[in-house]
Amino acid sequence: MKKILLAGVAAATMLAAGSAFAADLPSRKYAPVAPVVIAPVFTWTGFYVGVNAGYAWNTNDDKNNYGYGFTPYYYGSNSNNDGGFAGGGQIGYNYQIGQFVIGAEADIQYADLKQKNNGFGYASNRNGIEWYGTVRARAGFAFDRALIYVTGGFAYGGGDSNNNYAFGYPGYYYGGNNSDTKVGWVLGGGLEYAFTDNLTARVEGMYVSLEKDKNSWGNFYATNAYYYGGSNNKRNEFGVVRVGLNYKF
Repeated sequence: MKKILLAGVAAATMLAAGSAFAADLPSRKYAPVAPVVIAPVFTWTGFYVGVNAGYAWNTNDDKNNYGYGFTPYYYGSNSNNDGGFAGGGQIGYNYQIGQFVIGAEADIQYADLKQKNNGFGYASNRNGIEWYGTVRARAGFAFDRALIYVTGGFAYGGGDSNNNYAFGYPGYYYGGNNSDTKVGWVLGGGLEYAFTDNLTARVEGMYVSLEKDKNSWGNFYATNAYYYGGSNNKRNEFGVVRVGLNYKF
């Protein structure tokens, strides 16, 4: 009995000592790990609308002839408006595949590209482009928020044409006015950068080629081979450099 009591006292002492030692050990609780936040990757995919403004200039090869008399006597002069303001708006859609970006864009523009031609006071005409628009495909390569691209497609445009010719006795007069829409093609390229996920800015250049303006007039007297008349043949080709601002949805 005595031995059993001694053994019980020894066991209780050991348990108490073990509990005190365990209380002195450092805690095994760990600080919580902060969650990893991954920033979203920018993408060019989406619809956008925007505005643009810049400068357009003619690259036309004009030919104007005015004449009268028994032999081909011609006179004429050109006073062309070489260029002016161009601006408007655009709408489009981009789709990004890896670093490649493809899309489509349509725009409508005002253009100050009227031209004046005068023929020694007897003939005059005002022809040129006052507005134009394009529907284009776009293809480019993205470096994160920077995009370099080429573009091309269908172009159209027009403006009022005023043609006046007069010769001979007082009261003889010929004139014409038309506002035909001309079609053609456009090629270009540019650089665009996204300042935010929704706001982008660009600079681009394009070359537009539309149908020619053709006008002619004249009279011929067979009895004495006396004639008077004139013609003009004007190409509607111009370059455009512009900057733009887009909002991407």
